[in-house]
Amino acid sequence: MTISVAVSGASGYAGGEVLRLLASHPDVTIGAITAHSNAGTRLGELQPHLHALADRILVDTTVDNLAGHDVVFLALPHGKSAAIAAQLPADTLVIDAGADHRLQSAEAWEKFYGSPHAGTWPYGLPELPGARAKLQGAKRIAVPGCYPTSSLLALMPGFSAGALLPDDVVIVAASGTSGAGKAAKINLIGSEVMGSMSPYGVGGGHRHTPEIQQGLSEASGLDVKVSFTPTLAPMSRGILATATAKVAPGFAAGLGGQDLAAALRRTWVDAYAGEPFVKVLPEGQWPSTKSVQASNYAALQIAYDPNVNRVVACCAIDNLTKGTAGGAVQSMNIALGLAESTGLSFQGVAP
Repeated sequence: MTISVAVSGASGYAGGEVLRLLASHPDVTIGAITAHSNAGTRLGELQPHLHALADRILVDTTVDNLAGHDVVFLALPHGKSAAIAAQLPADTLVIDAGADHRLQSAEAWEKFYGSPHAGTWPYGLPELPGARAKLQGAKRIAVPGCYPTSSLLALMPGFSAGALLPDDVVIVAASGTSGAGKAAKINLIGSEVMGSMSPYGVGGGHRHTPEIQQGLSEASGLDVKVSFTPTLAPMSRGILATATAKVAPGFAAGLGGQDLAAALRRTWVDAYAGEPFVKVLPEGQWPSTKSVQASNYAALQIAYDPNVNRVVACCAIDNLTKGTAGGAVQSMNIALGLAESTGLSFQGVAP
């Protein structure tokens, strides 16, 4: 089975990461590689690490250039995917790495993105309850945001099991600078970032907040409210999300005297027991962003803080791989009936 694939936004970080993974995918032939302002440029000038594709010339991101492929990846700025996707054939598998089709609520989309809602596609985080069934045979897939990927993986088991309360969820996550994209920004230059951390989107203003609330609400069947604070860390790639929520009294009462901390840990371990790309680490070992760099792996650890009756869940991912391109390829594999892990790495890089 040979699958022809086109990748838009190939000059950016997300598009470049999609190409890095697809270049090693045994069932894929890479067709059109597109960009907008960089059309006409040799890919190797912009993505010098993609040696096998270095001599390919970027073409303009148009429907004509993207059509005619089995799969199209849209790695475009938020708000730019929907118009192109709407013109692509219905039998083409379109995978949107932008935000255009993630949210179910038109009101939330318009509040956080300021444009008309384009509709909702199946959500490309296979580890969520029921997600794989929706992805199998799908022709349209919305890739989750990088922060929602780490945050949902951190807390989903507790909410699915009814172990957590929905009204006091706090998530603080640190991300590498690649999460802000490749466009030049003063606050992202080396002299501003090195040796410094800073918060942004404070006070519920970050666009990923409604996406996190949406995923946790679906997992629990409750209206989950989240206080989400992202921070910028002096690293190029990676996310470390630290998520906390109070333990539901009913969960503790139902244990019949069993150890609460041990029962909570079993909840997370059991939830991810069959997952190829998510691992709850042995007790005492905590996730680090370096350990998952360049892999499609999510490393997790949880603890119970009896002083405040809260679960603390930490999740480390590579924001460009599991948080974007890896999740996209994983979802593609499921949609096309391929082995889920095809073309994806379980291993990080070190040092």
